Formats: sequence, C-alpha cells, structure tokens
Amino acid sequence: MMLRMTAAMHIVELPLFPLDTVLFPGGLLPLRIFEVRYLDMVRRCQQSQTPFGVVSLQQGSQVLQPGSAPEAFNRVGTLARLIEVQNPQPGLLHIRCQGEQRFTVHRSEKLKHGLWVADAELLPGDAEVAIPEDLQGPVRMLRRLLQQMEDKDVPLEQRPVLAPFEFDDCGWVANRWCEMLPLPPAVRQQLMALDNPLVRLELVGDLLERKGWT
Repeated sequence: MMLRMTAAMHIVELPLFPLDTVLFPGGLLPLRIFEVRYLDMVRRCQQSQTPFGVVSLQQGSQVLQPGSAPEAFNRVGTLARLIEVQNPQPGLLHIRCQGEQRFTVHRSEKLKHGLWVADAELLPGDAEVAIPEDLQGPVRMLRRLLQQMEDKDVPLEQRPVLAPFEFDDCGWVANRWCEMLPLPPAVRQQLMALDNPLVRLELVGDLLERKGWT
C-alpha cells in the first residue's frame, strides 16, 4: 500500500479508517489502535509522513467482529494527519490526529487483511468568511469555554481544540461546535459535508439557541 497523488486534487490508494465518528478539518482525533490492519497503516503513514482518511460508518463496526454486518461508510471524509504516536506495549498504539482536507471517495476496495483503500478527490477547503454580527453568540460561548479550560489548567492534551484559534472565521468556529455538541453521527456528517461555512455556522447557531447556550 502506497499513497500516491496523481494530480493536484486526486489521491490513489488512500488508506481509510471507517469510524463511528466524524472528523472535521482542524479537529482532534485520539485513537487506540490494536487491530493489525490499522497498526500496519499507522506505521506506514508515520514512516512516509502521509495522512489516512477517516470516513464515518453507515453500517458495520469499526472493529472487526465475527458475524458483524459488512462495513459501509459515507463517501465524504477527512484526511487525518498523525501528530502523536505512542507505543505503550507491543500490539498497541495510542495516536492523536488532526483533521486536514475533506475528500470524496470515488472508488474503494477492501484488501485481504481488511484495510480499505480508496481513490479519492480532495475537496476545496472552506472559504474564509467573516462572522456576521448576528452569529457572534457561538463565538462568545466558544471563547468562554476555552477560557474556562485555561483557567482550570486543563492539560493541553486533554483540550478539544488546538491553537491557533480562529474566532473570526465561520468555518473554524462552526467545526469546533460540531465536534463538541452532542449530535448524532448522521447530523455531524451532514454538517461536515456542507460546502458553505456560513450556512454551517447558521445551523450551529440554531442548535445552540435551542439548547439555550447562547
């Protein structure tokens, strides 16, 4: 398995990790790796300094189990870049990843040892859109939450958001709320796949308002 870029926006043989979660660009993803197919994938990605793709499951389990339904996953996912790899014991890795660019799977194949690989097209990143006055509520609330973590000296590795903070950007603020709000995976997937960051933040603002958080 070798990740190859065939053109500016296309990737061949992108290793996939179908999960019961949704990764957003700029988001953090800690994982505990013990299956052989993913131990091998992580080592290869670490050695080649290349990302893997995270896609959310529609069917099946993220851990292979006898009798479980075949894996089926959404076609829009997010590249995950390794930022930390720990090997506490043989056959176990603790990793932290950061979301990068979104992609669409055009063709996927499950290899003999169970790893999915795909030919994918990278999607354009969110346009930088300033936050309008009527959507400043989610910004203020996010600032308060992060300041509370700072005041309580929450260790950096336990905080859900990585610096730099982009409080003036619709996409960044919307993505951080999409990660922290208690949303069903299907709703998170729909929000991540939206190509308009302003609409994504508007929807987040509606969700926060319904909860009385703004």
